[in-house]
Amino acid sequence: MDASEAVAELEGTTGRVQVDEKRMINCRADLNQLVPFKYDWAWQKYLDGCSNHWMPQEVNMNADIALWKSPEGLTEDERRIIKRSLGFFSTADSLVANNLVLAVYRLITNPECRQYILRQSFEEAIHTHAYQYCIESLGMDEGEIFNMYREVPAVAKKAQWGIQYTRELSDPEFKTGTPQTDKELLENLIAFYCVLEGIFFYCGFTQILSMGRRNKMTGVAEQFQYILRDESMHVNFGVDVINQIKIENPHLWDAQMRDKATQMILEGTELEIQYARDTMPRGVLGMNANMMEEYLQFIANRRLAQLGLPEQFKGVSNPFPWMSEIMDLRKEKNFFETRVTEYQTGGALSW
Repeated sequence: MDASEAVAELEGTTGRVQVDEKRMINCRADLNQLVPFKYDWAWQKYLDGCSNHWMPQEVNMNADIALWKSPEGLTEDERRIIKRSLGFFSTADSLVANNLVLAVYRLITNPECRQYILRQSFEEAIHTHAYQYCIESLGMDEGEIFNMYREVPAVAKKAQWGIQYTRELSDPEFKTGTPQTDKELLENLIAFYCVLEGIFFYCGFTQILSMGRRNKMTGVAEQFQYILRDESMHVNFGVDVINQIKIENPHLWDAQMRDKATQMILEGTELEIQYARDTMPRGVLGMNANMMEEYLQFIANRRLAQLGLPEQFKGVSNPFPWMSEIMDLRKEKNFFETRVTEYQTGGALSW
């Protein structure tokens, strides 16, 4: 690299960065200067994420292996749920990680937020590792599980829905800076943080954690509880980023964009309801598809409210209050409601 190229690469770095110069997108200030912080909540989430660090191989899978191998250990419906969950999540976390690395990190122009995105990317790798650890430990057919996003319609539809929102942004030539491209980035953030991580994960989480409460597949359930804790923080972060972009660029959050965001959340909710019906053709684990539908509508209302949008499902409540005990949804308050930093390093989980 010659001197002129080096100067070009460091464009905008000639002076000290002032807090007021920092912006979430389209910022010209030096991105290599972490401080002074503008978004303290982003740095706090990075610290909280580090405090939550865990690794899959720390979880004992012996009881799960014995139960899975026992002909009478699980019903066919329970086995279906485990396979579907591992099939979807093993793909979904890879999609999220690719979107972060190839699109979001480059387009979010704030260093403290990028620091958290780096942490989140590592957590997605840990989650993919966890699913592989479960699949390998249980001796599952890896080809069957890892190809569900191609071969099982209820899984494929969710994966395809997410891919459509990352395809263009993953192009290295894609740049923000116009109302159209800035809105495309907003749509991507809503798709991945509010729908993929914020809705698509909740049916499978509820099913697996319900097994853990019944002392079944406790190793898988323990890993899913750690993953749920991580994912809840991912959603919080994404909502804060979206809301900060709205504050700094109010022209982007027009009626068309609000309608689009609402439509995306409703589409995601319907796809997750279809997934619930596919994985639970009958009642199982103290729940059924109708109960899950109400729960997903409850979650969808939560996502809409976090974005300042009207709730679309009137009168719904949480039919699984024990989920709030495992990971209280009230802890999903984002910075613009109240700052919640209750997450600490988690030791062993108990059921």
